[in-house]
Amino acid sequence: MKLAVRIAVLAIGSLAATVQAQRYEPTWQSIDARETPKWFPDAKFGIFIHWGVYAVPSWGVKGQYSEWYWRRLVDDQRRGQGPWLAFHNRTFGPEVRYQDFASRWRAELFDAKQWAGLFKRAGARYIVLTSKHHEGFCLWPNPQSWNWNSVDVGPHRDIAAEYMQAMHDAGLKAGFYYSLYEWFNPLFQSDVGRYVDEHMIPQIKDLITHTKPDVFWGDGEWDHPSETWKSTQWLAWILNDSPAPKDIALNDRWGKETRGRHGGFYTTEYGKVHEDDPGAAFLQHPWEECRGMGASFGYNRNESIDEYRDARTMIHELIQIVAKGGNLLLDVGPTADGRIPVIMQERLVQIGDWLKVNGEGIYETRPWRVAVDGRETTGTEKRGWASDGKVWFTAKGDRVYAISLAWPERELALIQPKPAADATVTLLGYGQPLKWRAEGDRMIVDVPALSVEQAPCRHAYVFKLTGVK
Repeated sequence: MKLAVRIAVLAIGSLAATVQAQRYEPTWQSIDARETPKWFPDAKFGIFIHWGVYAVPSWGVKGQYSEWYWRRLVDDQRRGQGPWLAFHNRTFGPEVRYQDFASRWRAELFDAKQWAGLFKRAGARYIVLTSKHHEGFCLWPNPQSWNWNSVDVGPHRDIAAEYMQAMHDAGLKAGFYYSLYEWFNPLFQSDVGRYVDEHMIPQIKDLITHTKPDVFWGDGEWDHPSETWKSTQWLAWILNDSPAPKDIALNDRWGKETRGRHGGFYTTEYGKVHEDDPGAAFLQHPWEECRGMGASFGYNRNESIDEYRDARTMIHELIQIVAKGGNLLLDVGPTADGRIPVIMQERLVQIGDWLKVNGEGIYETRPWRVAVDGRETTGTEKRGWASDGKVWFTAKGDRVYAISLAWPERELALIQPKPAADATVTLLGYGQPLKWRAEGDRMIVDVPALSVEQAPCRHAYVFKLTGVK
C-alpha cells in the first residue's frame, strides 16, 4: 500500500511538473518557442468566412475589399466625392448611415449545418469565421459591443455559437478571425491604452471563453506595435489559463512588427506579407496563404465571372502552396441572408471532388527536398532551379508525390527523383502500378492511355513514388 501511495505521489508530482513546464511567459521569446500544433500543418486546406454588416451593401470597387465599405464610404464623404459614395447615395440614399445596415442584416437563411456540410464536401479540415471585423460588429452577444452585435440587433442570433456547434458536429476544426482595432470606436480614436484595457482585452477573453476556438486568427494590428496591444499578455492567458483547447492554433498578426516574425503560423494575403514577398526563412516556418475566390473577401456584387478564379486555378494554387510547406485558407463571403453564393459553392465542390481522389498527396504531407521538378543551375546563371513548374512534390513518410499540373500524355519525365531498382509508381485514383525506367538523369514513367471518362480526376494528377530519394 505504501509503495502504491508513493507511486501515486510521484505520478502527481510528475504531472504537476509537466503542466508547469508547459506554461508560457508573456514574452515573444516564450510564445515563439511554442510549436504550432501538428493538426494545423496536417490540415492543409481551410475555409475563411467574411460575414458581417458589410454583407448588406455587399459592394466594392472591383479589385478592392467589400468588407471595407464603411471605411471607404467615410473616406469618400470626407473628400466629397468618390465611387463608394456615389454607389451608396444612388443605391441607399445619402440619409442612410452604415450603422443603419445592422437592422437590415437578417441572416434569415443562415443554416450553420448546411455550411458545415458544404465545407466538409469541399475537403476542408478547418474553418475560420470573422467574429469581428474592423467595423467592430460582433457575431456573439458581447457586452463590450452592446447593441452592436448579432444578438442585440440584426439577426438576433448567436452566430458564433451556432457556427462552432455545427462545425464541430461535422468533425471540423473551427475558430475565429478577430480584428484588434475598430475604425470608428470613439475610445480607440481617443485613447488606445484605455481601448485595449477596457474594450479589446475583455472582448477577446469573452470570445475565447464563450466559444473555445481551435484557431484564433488576429488582424487589424498594423497601427501599433504588439507592446501597445499588450499581445503577449493575453496570448499567454489563452495558452495557459483560458478554456480554449491546448492545441489552439494562433497566427502572427499581433502588432505592426509581428507578421512573419512572432506568434504561431505565419500568414500571407494574396501572396504578400504586408508589402514584401515571403522569403525562404518564412517558408521554413508553418505558414498559411489567405485569399478570396475573387479580389474581395466579403461578398462583392460588383464582381463578375471574370473576377472569379476557376477550380483548376485554385487547385493548382493549393498544390503549390502545400509543396512549399503552407496551408491555403480560401475565403467565401456569404450574402446578407446567409447563403453562400452558388458560384462559390460550385468551386468548393469541384475542389472537394479533386481532393477525394488526391487527398493522400495533400493532407498530412510535408515539403520534399525540392518543391518543384527541375534542374539546378550554377556557373554564370543565378543559382536556383530551372523548371517549367508543371510538376510539384510533397512527401509523407517514405512516399513522394509528384503532382503534375497537366496530363503528361504518354510519359512523365522527372529529373529530381533518384529511383532505386525496386521503386514503384502508381497514379492516385487509377490503382494499377505503372512501369518506369531510368534514362540519363531522368525517371521516365509510362502513363496509361486513358480517355477523359477514364481519367481519375481533372485539373492535376498525383503520381505516388516509393523507393526514391
